[in-house]
Amino acid sequence: MRVDQLHPWPSTAAEAEAVQDALRGRVELTGPEEFALVAGLDVHYHGDDEVTAAVVVLDAATLDVAEQAVAHGRAAFPYVPGLFAFRELPALVSALERLTVTPDLLVCDGYGLAHPRGFGLACHIGVLTGLPSMGVGKTPFVGESEPPAPERGSWTPITYGGATVGRAVRTRDGVRPVYVSQGHRISLDTATRQALLLAPRHRIPEPIRRADHLARHPPS
Repeated sequence: MRVDQLHPWPSTAAEAEAVQDALRGRVELTGPEEFALVAGLDVHYHGDDEVTAAVVVLDAATLDVAEQAVAHGRAAFPYVPGLFAFRELPALVSALERLTVTPDLLVCDGYGLAHPRGFGLACHIGVLTGLPSMGVGKTPFVGESEPPAPERGSWTPITYGGATVGRAVRTRDGVRPVYVSQGHRISLDTATRQALLLAPRHRIPEPIRRADHLARHPPS
């Protein structure tokens, strides 16, 4: 699939913040409600800077693997809070470009609007690809939320700076919630519903689970 190179990869925090500022206005918070092919994206670190990015595309109806791709690289950008996406995006883009199919939804292990600058990894990859995207974090990042009720499907809003930026969603009865936020071309209701549909058996949605495993154990 094709990923537009909308900007050069920055080398400093100031350059990266300028990229976020330039692209943030392109984020759309409405879009399709149903998706046939759903891709999970994740990155595994080998030591400090060596990374393996994985993309696993699933049939949304069956959760069977339709295609998968990996890309190895080096995280050239330094670790800076709020700019972590720039360490992972080059390898993720390389993995996406190796796909022969184009997913209908990208599910990132990370955050979208629930980000200090309102433009996390899920927003960025959505704008670069033009595809609907959402973030699912394993732990809270920014904002405040009350614990949702213990039943699967319960959720509470995540608020930050006076705005709702996501939801804490209970995907399994009595298990810690995940933290869902919009990336691009998706509503918060749809992102919440997809997080639940894609997690029929485990806490973490299946596309991310599969991508995490592939990134940790790529084919030799």
